[in-house]
Amino acid sequence: MDKETGKVLLTGVTGFIGGRLLPGLVKQGFRVRCLVRSPKQPPGGLGQHPSVEMAIGDMLRPDTLPSAMEGIDTAYYLVHSMGGRGISSFKSFIERDSFAAENFVKSAEKAGVSRIIYLGGLGEMGDDLSEHLRSRQKVGEILRSGSMQTTTLRAANIIGAGGAPFEMLRYMVERLPVMVCPKWIKTRGQPIAVDNVIEYLVGCLVEHATAGQTFDIGGPDIITYQQLMLIYARVRRLKRIIVIVPVLTPRLSSYWINLVTPVPAGVVMPLVEGLKNEVICRDNKIRELIPIRLIPMEEAICTALTEIEAGPGKLPSRQACFIR
Repeated sequence: MDKETGKVLLTGVTGFIGGRLLPGLVKQGFRVRCLVRSPKQPPGGLGQHPSVEMAIGDMLRPDTLPSAMEGIDTAYYLVHSMGGRGISSFKSFIERDSFAAENFVKSAEKAGVSRIIYLGGLGEMGDDLSEHLRSRQKVGEILRSGSMQTTTLRAANIIGAGGAPFEMLRYMVERLPVMVCPKWIKTRGQPIAVDNVIEYLVGCLVEHATAGQTFDIGGPDIITYQQLMLIYARVRRLKRIIVIVPVLTPRLSSYWINLVTPVPAGVVMPLVEGLKNEVICRDNKIRELIPIRLIPMEEAICTALTEIEAGPGKLPSRQACFIR
């Protein structure tokens, strides 16, 4: 993409990933149009930056999208529903995700958008795939059905300050000396630091060879969720006991986690349900196209804790990780 003539559309700019991606794109010299549902400024004070503009639109209202798509070369699709406040609304959010993706593809085709870059979820399709991961896969299929080239990045749990997976992990380990957990926490996964995700998202825009491709992205550690909790405890020098019970259903687990963390049950439910699926990169071809240093989980957790204590952009220090 030509930085001088091309323009990027960024959805989800007020979210966990989009808010971090915008500064990365601006730093690389790209011109960015941010799609928001209501007038608001993007994080980081970039609303007044000469390379950033705002556009009002709602992907559930297709008539609001044409003006936002005009003149766009590449669009980042970073919106998805985790389930809202309650578990009962989870399935309705899944339906809305598909509808939004269909509207987005149709508008992008009409506007002549060349590329879409989508951040989806890891997980092999099968009868036991969680509804949330199945929804992420379906959205990817919808985006790839258009005439433009769609790059799909498939990630497992993304670890960073403010993200639901990290906040759930943080509050559970901080507040519970003894954690009663379902057997699914022994399922292996390949979590990835949010900084690595941003590097891959920017890298896909820079490296044209990624166009139209699907990539698995993960960190250097293949671990169970139980091991992830113990890594957090070690970073914080906390002694924690984990008790595994075979009868704790995803619904009961979600309500229990909702009691001890500020993460809504409707958000917890898809995260917990996804623990039954092994989510490991099946290929690492993106590492050749976009060579970056993969951040170990201990460092990712330390960085997230540093950001919470000192603000974003601060260098992680061993001392910061042990602040209680």
